[in-house]
Amino acid sequence: MKLYDYFRSSAAYRVRIALNLKGLAPERAFVHLRRGDHREENYLALNPQGLVPSLVTDDGAVLTQSLAILEWLDETHSRSPLLPADPSGRARVRSLALTIACDIHPLNNLRVQNYLTGTLGVTDAQKDGWVRYWIDTGFEALETRLAGDAATGRFCHGDAPTLADVCLVPQMANARRMDFDFTPYPTLLRIEAACAALPAFANAAPAKQPDAEK
Repeated sequence: MKLYDYFRSSAAYRVRIALNLKGLAPERAFVHLRRGDHREENYLALNPQGLVPSLVTDDGAVLTQSLAILEWLDETHSRSPLLPADPSGRARVRSLALTIACDIHPLNNLRVQNYLTGTLGVTDAQKDGWVRYWIDTGFEALETRLAGDAATGRFCHGDAPTLADVCLVPQMANARRMDFDFTPYPTLLRIEAACAALPAFANAAPAKQPDAEK
């Protein structure tokens, strides 16, 4: 396998965590988003969206979109399953993951921020306010759901990490770059700490990647 990665991408961060949980160490190629590597012809031929991550499987299939890659990894590698065995549990975990991957992350990723400042002409302060607002809105819903549900355990669902945790931790890291106030979110902080204690999560952190900017 070969993973096309960028240390600061939260979508790629998700996949790095899952690969670690599965005990997989693919070849790595680094696509620097701020330098425009994702718009180069050779990368667009691989992934026409020009996004990371992309994963090339051993049989040459090119997988894009982090959640699709995560589910493929779970279906092809049984170690450390990312989804519960029961249908209701799987639906709950997918719902939590999608709250992050569909309702929080797309509103504050790099290309949205660049459009806000470069095309709409908003100030950096206004752009940062936009990002914080949508993170806060999503985290408020997640905190309420997780704190009030008996299915929440040490992690988002029970006592083993799932797809929901794999999505939560990178979004928490994104929020930290914005000097986000986590005071209202003790359950999210508790789960993040439980994840951080696992090498699979700790070793996937942006600062530990070979392409991390010092």
